[in-house]
Amino acid sequence: MSHLSHFFVHLVDVAGYPGLFFVMLLGNIGVPVGTELITPTAGALVATGHLSSFWGAIIVAVLGEVAGASILYAVGYFGGRPFVDRYGKYVKLDEKKYNWLHAFYQRHGAKTVFLCRFIPVVRGVASLPAGVSQMSPWAFLGYTALGSLIFCWGLVYLGHTLGMHLAALAPWIHRLSLFVVLAIVLVLVLFLSRAIIRGRSKSAAP
Repeated sequence: MSHLSHFFVHLVDVAGYPGLFFVMLLGNIGVPVGTELITPTAGALVATGHLSSFWGAIIVAVLGEVAGASILYAVGYFGGRPFVDRYGKYVKLDEKKYNWLHAFYQRHGAKTVFLCRFIPVVRGVASLPAGVSQMSPWAFLGYTALGSLIFCWGLVYLGHTLGMHLAALAPWIHRLSLFVVLAIVLVLVLFLSRAIIRGRSKSAAP
């Protein structure tokens, strides 16, 4: 576990539910807190009595995720084209890519937002392009909340089941998350490739 992740785990242990909410919020505005370790830690803290409620930990974690994701989404949504014009060059986002991104999220944004909820690192910044592309706010919130609920429930349950053994098994959780990342990235690549091929076929058709 990195020193930064260890600090945030300690913060949740000391501050309880407010600390959990704050850490999950930070993890969804791009801060590398390691939410795939924070959530099972919350479950372990429930098992050891440091946190009082299994579902309370899940709800607080989900609320923190949705709050953080909404902040990043709002930055992109209200920044819009001026935001892209000013900062797009730093991530090689030009007008052509912006138009493609906008069209893609209008058509496939729900699936993309939902799947990104399960990818470490990516899940912390995926809300920004959704906002920049002007994806429907209600669709964004709905699929973000659904994905976060599944993600948080699964990992809090895992931590609750492992209890005191969580620290020893943390490296294995990291490895497992890498396999999950690779699997989801592969699905996304195939999905994007299919969407691009279909788009080119339609544009080439008379």
